Amino acid sequence: MPDITSLTLAQATTRLFEGFGNTVLLFALTLVLAVPLGLVVCACSTSRFRPLSYLFKAIIWVVRGTPLLLQIIVVFYGPGLLFGWQYNERMSALVIAFTINYSCYFSEIYRSGIQNLPRGQYEAGYVLGMTRIQIFFRVIMPQMIKRILPPMSNEIITLVKDTSLAQIISVSELVLTAYNLQNTYAVIWPLFYAGAFYLVFNGILTLLFGYLERKLNYYKV
Repeated sequence: MPDITSLTLAQATTRLFEGFGNTVLLFALTLVLAVPLGLVVCACSTSRFRPLSYLFKAIIWVVRGTPLLLQIIVVFYGPGLLFGWQYNERMSALVIAFTINYSCYFSEIYRSGIQNLPRGQYEAGYVLGMTRIQIFFRVIMPQMIKRILPPMSNEIITLVKDTSLAQIISVSELVLTAYNLQNTYAVIWPLFYAGAFYLVFNGILTLLFGYLERKLNYYKV
C-alpha cells in the first residue's frame, strides 16, 4: 500500500501523460476517420435515391438520438452477447463507436453548409461547363468549409471531452488515470490536474480554429 503522501507532481504528471496518450490517440483516430466518413454519410442521406436516403437518415436519427455511452457499450459488448464473438480490442471498439457517432454529427453540419448555399452557385458552374464533381470541389466546398468551421470546431472540442467516456470499458484515458491516482493515494488534486490537461488541449484547438477562421476571412459570402 503506497504512502498516501508519496504522490509527487512529477509522478502524477508522468502517469497522466500516459493516460493522455490514449486520449489523444482516440481523438486523432476519430477525427481522421469521421471527417471524411461524415461527407459520405451526408452524400447518402441527401441522395436522390430514396431508399438510400431514408436508410441513412434513420441511422443518423438513431445515432444522434441515443447517448454515445450506450453506443460504446453496444459496439463492445454487442457482438459477444448477440453472436458469441469474443471481441477484446477495447480501443478498436472505441474508435468504431466514436467514428460512427461523430460522422453522423459531421454529416448534418456538412448538409447544412451545403444546402444553405445559393442554388445559383451550381447554375453558374454549369454555365461555365463544369461537371457536378468539379462544381462541388471547386465552387461549393471552399464556401462550405468557411461556413461549417465554427460548428465543426465546437464538435471537435466536444470530442476531446467525450474521450473520457472510454473509461466505461476500462481504457485508461486521462480521467480514469487521474481517478486511479486519487483512489491509490487518497488525494483529490490529480482530478483537477487532469482538468488542466483538457483546458490546455482545448485552448490550443481554440487558437488553431481561430487562426483558420481569420485565414478564411478573405472570402466573403
